[in-house]
Amino acid sequence: MNMIFEKKLPIPQEVKKMYPLRADMQKIFEERDKEIKSIISGETDKLLLIIGPCSADHEDSVIDYISRLRTVQDKVADKIFIIPRIYTNKPRTTGDGYKGMLHQPEPTEKPDMFKGIVTIRKLHMRALEETGFSCADEMLYPENHKYLDDMLAYVAVGARSVENQQHRLTASGIEVPVGMKNPTSGDISVMLNSITAAQHKHTFIYRGWEAHSEGNPYAHAILRGYVNKHGQSMPNYHYEDLAHLCEAYMAKGLSNPAVIIDTNHANSGKKPFEQVRIAKEVLESRNYNGDIKKMVKGFMIESYIEDGAQSVDGGVYGKSITDPCLGWEKTERLILDLADMMK
Repeated sequence: MNMIFEKKLPIPQEVKKMYPLRADMQKIFEERDKEIKSIISGETDKLLLIIGPCSADHEDSVIDYISRLRTVQDKVADKIFIIPRIYTNKPRTTGDGYKGMLHQPEPTEKPDMFKGIVTIRKLHMRALEETGFSCADEMLYPENHKYLDDMLAYVAVGARSVENQQHRLTASGIEVPVGMKNPTSGDISVMLNSITAAQHKHTFIYRGWEAHSEGNPYAHAILRGYVNKHGQSMPNYHYEDLAHLCEAYMAKGLSNPAVIIDTNHANSGKKPFEQVRIAKEVLESRNYNGDIKKMVKGFMIESYIEDGAQSVDGGVYGKSITDPCLGWEKTERLILDLADMMK
């Protein structure tokens, strides 16, 4: 047999009973959810900032980082709404390497999926309790979403998952905003088709149940750049790209036309310091064109305590063990600058 079944994992309902949200934490989540949806729908013109490590690794350094965001959030609250990234699943292009806290709660130890499920739930709960932030995570595995769905502020569907039917249908049954990235090919029509699917009602199989979704009107686009036929990174955040997306959105007639600009990945060529320039350029485009201003709702930025990246066993506190990130000093300066640039 080529697959060994080690143990039966608890269903999400069982894990939630073991680690339930308190009423005060639920209230914070609901208040933040309401404000995030008001930004996506255009009722308010604040900027969303989905920001944090490429992949969560060590609980204490992640909470330390998010606590620093709390201080900055208070300074820019009238213009910017921060959603920290706690990405607990890491997609790997070849399947090799650190796959995130869900797989390996301790990055240098062997995988333990049950311990991982508990660890990621406790980490998201700790962020909510200690900092007042409900956070974002990537939906790499649709069947695992229910372990965290009562406290996630924002869900992202990655470039390699956006064409997958189960991701699209699951997104249609999620109540919070879901960002659908453009595929690695850069085909905008694929992304818009995924948003269309996510905004519609569906009947499908989910965790062994026949499930019915009501559609998610807050499903929207994330531009993250793409890779050409030569394997080179190509950006799609420039003014012309945004104007084209505006037109494509209008042609589709989708609810709440919105886009988040991912400043890293193929948009920066994974050069994290370029994120500062990219965010400022997009904000200038947003300030120049009223239609783009209505559509561009914010940024996705990869940031941690220390600049750059290290190996899994590198040992530097607050330094990414996956893609390189923008360090804290540069991050704080960028957030304050973006607030100053907003019109």
